[in-house]
Amino acid sequence: MKRSSSPSAGRIRKLRSEFNRLGVDAFLVTFQPHLRYLSGFSGSSGAGLLTRNSAVLFTDGRYTEQAELEVTGWRVVICRDGLLDEISRRGFLAHGERVAFDGNTLTYAQYHTLRKIFPKASFRPRAETIEKIAAVKDEGEIEKIRKAVAITDRVFGEILELIKPGVREMDIAAEISYRQRKLGAEADAFETIVASGERGALPHGRASMKKIGRRELVTLDFGCVYEGYHSDMTRTVSVGRPVPEAAKIYRTTLDAQSRAIEAAKQGMRSADLDAVARTCIRTGGYEKYFRHSLGHGLGLQIHEPPRISVMSTATLESGNVVTIEPGIYIPGWGGVRIEDDVVIGKAHCEVLNRSPKELIVL
Repeated sequence: MKRSSSPSAGRIRKLRSEFNRLGVDAFLVTFQPHLRYLSGFSGSSGAGLLTRNSAVLFTDGRYTEQAELEVTGWRVVICRDGLLDEISRRGFLAHGERVAFDGNTLTYAQYHTLRKIFPKASFRPRAETIEKIAAVKDEGEIEKIRKAVAITDRVFGEILELIKPGVREMDIAAEISYRQRKLGAEADAFETIVASGERGALPHGRASMKKIGRRELVTLDFGCVYEGYHSDMTRTVSVGRPVPEAAKIYRTTLDAQSRAIEAAKQGMRSADLDAVARTCIRTGGYEKYFRHSLGHGLGLQIHEPPRISVMSTATLESGNVVTIEPGIYIPGWGGVRIEDDVVIGKAHCEVLNRSPKELIVL
């Protein structure tokens, strides 16, 4: 059987290079996106133990063939008991060993189980370690995101003819899911947002049974998963000629997004990039209606570092893939959001989406 291409061994080297700084001898990886990033294993049941000299992946018998296809560079152990019990039974963790774990994702109950099964090991939460390494994408990862984005772009073009007065938001969402799967997506990136009219004021307005009305704005926020990697795009369209206020809000949002895209590059503070868009919206008179951060990282998770926010302390790096998505949301009236996925470069960023951004009137 042919193996799928393995993730770069450089990812493991980078994590091992952090051991001295972290004060640990090993890293126990239990969060599935992190395990997939480091090993290539996409199954839902697995754990990885990375030491200075070995990399061992533990899973159960359901994934024997899958692990053989996906995993290279790791020893694969098929467990007859629970994953942690198998690690204990086989003596993979020595007494007194200092073991890091995913500090952002392990629950207290799971931590309690670790302490119970391995009473002589020293477990240390280490947040933002794998996250920081994974935030800088290699060319293979960017290509997968690019393919996910291309699927989402194509579906947007196809569904425009379906958005009409009297059509339910839920029907549009169903068509989006169906068409993305037909084009090769393995899943939706998240629950599709279709928010029309007053519901456009809900930044995360899930598609409802509401029927789209004439002269309403419709916000569509959707994406897909391709070989584990996500796309995430938002466009707002008008069903019939928009009212003057809608056109003004749209222009303000588009200007904010365009200026942020133009400014985004390596070395820029995330908070400063957020401020570029927020300043435009403030100048337009809508500052209090921009109620979320400008964007977020994108990869094996739909939301991952770096966060593009006034609260963020992150600095953008070449290879980050982030969303840029300003929005204006006016309760009782509606809203506008425009979002693209971009790759941060040394002097500028590359916009992956190709869908038009001038206001489309249907």
